[in-house]
Amino acid sequence: MHNLNIPETPMTPKIQMSTAGVCEISGTSRPEDPNEFFAPVFEWLDDYFISAPAPLELNVHLKYFNTSSSKVLLDIFETLEDNKDKVDVSVVWIYEEDDDELLDAGEELLELVEIEYELREI
Repeated sequence: MHNLNIPETPMTPKIQMSTAGVCEISGTSRPEDPNEFFAPVFEWLDDYFISAPAPLELNVHLKYFNTSSSKVLLDIFETLEDNKDKVDVSVVWIYEEDDDELLDAGEELLELVEIEYELREI
């Protein structure tokens, strides 16, 4: 099991998946092929849930994401939901003050799954 670090680009978010259980997706997400871009995240999560070393907290702090990225985010949240019996999981959806659009988007996505989450304004 190893950490996964993908640097941010103008089209893709920074991804940091830590074996310590604190993970982050931040920046802008509009990759040409989101399934291909996020494939390493799903592989990492599969490995993490097999070894289940610690509770997992996923911090999501996106400034923008497109529709295809929202589907992948939901898939990530569903993966967390599917494994919540193995490991305590939670999501912190971080949004900028007065960014009602991102607040609403996060709330809508997270209400579709049964995992603990927090909406955090900064």
